[in-house]
Amino acid sequence: MNIKPICTKRDYEAALKTVESLMGAKAGTAKDEHFDVLVTLIQVYEAKHCSMMLPDPVGAIKFIM
Repeated sequence: MNIKPICTKRDYEAALKTVESLMGAKAGTAKDEHFDVLVTLIQVYEAKHCSMMLPDPVGAIKFIM
């Protein structure tokens, strides 16, 4: 298991591919633990780099209209 921080978009995309391949891992196995750690790292990366600010109420209404 090779775990490292996700610092770049390339790291992020590689982590997503790895998570996709580990989705069927049985609970309690090494692959399941690898999956859990990668998902946590992906969530941290997304919170830092992909966060969306919520619009103000008037802006939301204008968008819907």
